[in-house]
Amino acid sequence: MDKIIRVGILRETKTPPDRRVPLTPKQIVKLQATYPNVEFFVQPSDIRCYEDSEYQSLGIAMREDLSNCDILMGVKEVDKSTFIADKTYLFFAHVTKQQPYNRDMFREIVDKRIRLIDYEYLTEDSGSRVVAFGRWAGIVGAYNGLRALGIKTGRFELKPAHQCRDLQEMWGILGDVRLQSGLKILVTGTGRVANGAMETIAVCNPTQVSPEEYLSQEFDTPVVCQIGPEHYTGRKDGSPFDFTHFVKHPKEYISTFVPYTTVTDLLVPGHFWDPSSPRFFTEEDVKGPEFRISVIADISCDIDGPIPTTTRATTIADPFYDFNRHTGKEEKAFSDPDNITVMSIDNLPGELPRDASDDFGRQLMSTVLRDLLSGTRSGMVIRATITEEGKLPDRFAYLDEYLKGN
Repeated sequence: MDKIIRVGILRETKTPPDRRVPLTPKQIVKLQATYPNVEFFVQPSDIRCYEDSEYQSLGIAMREDLSNCDILMGVKEVDKSTFIADKTYLFFAHVTKQQPYNRDMFREIVDKRIRLIDYEYLTEDSGSRVVAFGRWAGIVGAYNGLRALGIKTGRFELKPAHQCRDLQEMWGILGDVRLQSGLKILVTGTGRVANGAMETIAVCNPTQVSPEEYLSQEFDTPVVCQIGPEHYTGRKDGSPFDFTHFVKHPKEYISTFVPYTTVTDLLVPGHFWDPSSPRFFTEEDVKGPEFRISVIADISCDIDGPIPTTTRATTIADPFYDFNRHTGKEEKAFSDPDNITVMSIDNLPGELPRDASDDFGRQLMSTVLRDLLSGTRSGMVIRATITEEGKLPDRFAYLDEYLKGN
């Protein structure tokens, strides 16, 4: 008889609270049918996007004490006081960049000999990630940018995304919006985040144009343009752009983004940014008379990064602030039409938690859970294991100095 494996779904403990779940009630039922030797227990929560009753109605056990479980799953960082020694945990840990605010949590993980599997490092052999919320960040971030534009121009009003039950309602509301003629929207990036943003913007039916058309023409319809690093950077030596070279040698590139700042109304940054790569534009550029950008929905949210107007992360409850172009200071959102209105929420998928959770759970079920619940120690699991039995594997050995406080 196969060994019984017990899996616990953690209550989210990070502040501000996150309403997402790693697995929905229906997904747990499906997993139990697929793996008869696996039992699931859910820790009660009054903030979860799926209510306790939705789990209970499908016969899923609720339990406050999860110490009998072998595997514990959450979404965001876990309160260090709640860790149970010698267990396997899965969540987004945010420790591999040596984030100082998570050092104490990481020390507790090591001290309690926990096997930490970080969702961010679940990859195929090729290196491509298998689970992520990036698409949902893009979907919601672009909606928030359009909402800010509507408020700022007074042309339309949109219900906050987190007040929508799901994506269907959010896009249904957006579908009634008519964007003004000549509006120009720019999306940076070509990955999950940027493509998610393009999905939302497409609901408003703007015309998609090429970078060349976008920079050189004005239009009598609203337009959108999506650009990658080959459009906003260039090699210092004048050689043709090469993506592989750019990834390996970002310091050898300069920004060519400034021309876009003179023709764009709504900027939606959805790119990945390496701190060694060039900044998109500067505060001095923002002060210039030709700078046209009015709203920036910074989905990437790199503080002190490529977008100088992104000075802090905002929240779902308070999503916008204004950046005074002339003083470089933050002001109240929508306080002056000459200001740049900024949206920089750093947990955007939390605004559509049911949809995002369902998508995330399906990704988990087809990848890492298939290995964990069958007892397979796959390369995918090994690559994502940050700590085990109080030790760091070789690929994360550099974190030892971080643990020591250096």
